[in-house]
Amino acid sequence: MEERTYLKWYNKVGYGSGDIAGNVVYAFLSSFVMIYLTNTIGLSAGIVGTLIAVSKLFDGFTDIFFGSMIDKTHSKLGKARPWMLYGYIGCAVTLAAIFAVPTDWEAAAQYTWFFIAYTLLNGVFYTANNIAYSALTSLVTKNSKERVQMGSYRFIFAFSTSLLIQSITIGLVARCGGGAAAWRTVAIIYSVIGLIINTISTFSVKELSQEELNSKKEDNPEGEKYGLAEALRLLVSNKFYLMICGVYILQQLYGAMINAGIYYMTYVLKNENLYGVFSWAVNIPLIIALIFTPTLVGRWNGMYKLNLRGYMIAVIGRALVVVAGYMGSVQFMLLFTALAALGQGPWQGDMNAVIASCSEYTLLTKGKRVDGTMYSCTSLGVKLGGGLGTAIAGWLLELSKFDGRLAVQPDSCIRMLYIMYLWLPLVINVVIMLVLSQMNVEEANAKLKLEKGKKAS
Repeated sequence: MEERTYLKWYNKVGYGSGDIAGNVVYAFLSSFVMIYLTNTIGLSAGIVGTLIAVSKLFDGFTDIFFGSMIDKTHSKLGKARPWMLYGYIGCAVTLAAIFAVPTDWEAAAQYTWFFIAYTLLNGVFYTANNIAYSALTSLVTKNSKERVQMGSYRFIFAFSTSLLIQSITIGLVARCGGGAAAWRTVAIIYSVIGLIINTISTFSVKELSQEELNSKKEDNPEGEKYGLAEALRLLVSNKFYLMICGVYILQQLYGAMINAGIYYMTYVLKNENLYGVFSWAVNIPLIIALIFTPTLVGRWNGMYKLNLRGYMIAVIGRALVVVAGYMGSVQFMLLFTALAALGQGPWQGDMNAVIASCSEYTLLTKGKRVDGTMYSCTSLGVKLGGGLGTAIAGWLLELSKFDGRLAVQPDSCIRMLYIMYLWLPLVINVVIMLVLSQMNVEEANAKLKLEKGKKAS
């Protein structure tokens, strides 16, 4: 029996465009904030890394809080869309503020400015916006194929935006005159573009009614009356949620090490413009993989095999990048970087659908619908993984005696850049592959439904 369809093509495209707005923030911040602070403002990589890590302590609890708030929201726009719409206003303001550190202030005041703006962006505004955006996958359709398609559209836009941001930003800053004022101007431009696109995306879909979402009386029989502590208990009791959180955090750590590639290109390969070239080698294969992900999910009757096999390819690809790196072959590094990205693509495309299945697992085992809270893993992963990844990059640079004022870095720094850009991404991919090998939530749900059917009969 065919599943009912809920969305037109333009709903899926409109939804997916929301990740243009999300990655205007995330790609710009994760790729360039460290080099902006160290090489333009003149701050210490180690202190910046420590501030980012401390910031995680402040905003760590907000993911589940906002997820729980979304679940309890009832408005004309629905549950998630109000948070997505209004949260981005704060994202735009704080993103511009991060890249507007006053150059004539004392260092202590500059660190304070950065810390406040960074914490507000990650802990409040990006959290509210991103969890709401991700939760829409479960709130606008009940069709599993449409959820996979939404994820594919979303991440096609996400990686296209990352590619564009990573390719043009250095040149755009130079065109704007270079220096701190240019970084501020570029940040404002990106913030305005993101704000416009996020608004369009918000109104491109409509959430289903609660009656439609809870089509069976036994679904969520106790309603949505649960507090933050209960929400946390429901999440922790779901092993698949913990796995997804772990993978999401590891992915962001991986991304942080890849973004540290701008230092590798500048000081090892002696050409900072290669960062944009490697961005093409990462993002184009990801986009290609995303285009074919919905078809492959259908052909392989689910997401588990596709995700696992994809990451096997990713591990092989990154291992070959290490070999090419020590050979000094940029061409082979680009080729094998593309191979690894191709293997990572399917998980990116169907991840939201896997989270929706994870939410269904809680519904089947605990009788509660917690879509917004379940999608807290997306923001939690971005903030913890991306934030800590950037912090770790800062600490490793400081440990290696990196100095942004030097044109040539010491040998200790060069050795560290090899570790950061070549070895750590490989290790992270291996761990992700091992976790994905245990993440067959679709099979678990099918068994639970079969057991319920037998009891009902």
